[in-house]
Amino acid sequence: MKRTNYYFFFIFLITALLRVQAQSLDALLEEGEKYYKQFNNEKALEVFKKAEKIDANNAEVLWKLSRTYVDIADRMPTSTGEQEDAQLAVFQKALDYADKSVKQKPDLSAGFLRRAIANGKIALFKGVFSVAGVVNSVRADVEKAIQLGNGGNFIQGVAHYVLGRTHAKTSEKWKPARSILGLGWADNEIALTEYKKAIEIYPGYMMFYVDYANSLIREDDYKTAREMLNKALTCQFQHQDDEKRLAETKKTLNDIKDE
Repeated sequence: MKRTNYYFFFIFLITALLRVQAQSLDALLEEGEKYYKQFNNEKALEVFKKAEKIDANNAEVLWKLSRTYVDIADRMPTSTGEQEDAQLAVFQKALDYADKSVKQKPDLSAGFLRRAIANGKIALFKGVFSVAGVVNSVRADVEKAIQLGNGGNFIQGVAHYVLGRTHAKTSEKWKPARSILGLGWADNEIALTEYKKAIEIYPGYMMFYVDYANSLIREDDYKTAREMLNKALTCQFQHQDDEKRLAETKKTLNDIKDE
């Protein structure tokens, strides 16, 4: 009888501890999101690292760490070779965390999206032609994120945006040369479709309108580009680079005012 009582007490204790742990983890994730929305990357990292100590295999914790490291790397100085190496190392850390997230929960769109973004940063850093395989991985991961279709409108909107940007940036290169490397699939017209889809899913995100406008300008569709840029001017800041994008938007509008 006593053994039975000890057994049930032990189960009760473990259940209670797990419940407290889950509540602590949820609280940390909420706190980290608060700092993310404030663009306070260092505090967000501190909080998400605490969450990692509670559950190092939690897919959400892992992809949010990946996102935070990307944001940190984007703001790092790159004036010297040493600084560039340091930035690349942080992008690589973001990639490692995203990869762990995918492995822990392969049915989660956010993990694939964050891996695509981290790899995309590395591809832009190293140059598309030097890392064609990485670019193809970006495309594959973001298409998988879209196929899975979960995570909410923001995740899916960003996924379509990243796919559009991948097509847009890659298609800037001379097609015969990139075709040899297996990058002939990139098409600015596909980018337009993906940007438009991103806006339909999650309207009001400045970067969607700005990059959509840039691709429209490549197609000489200045009228629609101006419409998108004017919409960008009305967007609230939701990303750490939106202040810079606002200045870019005003400049581009001025540059194409007579087109």
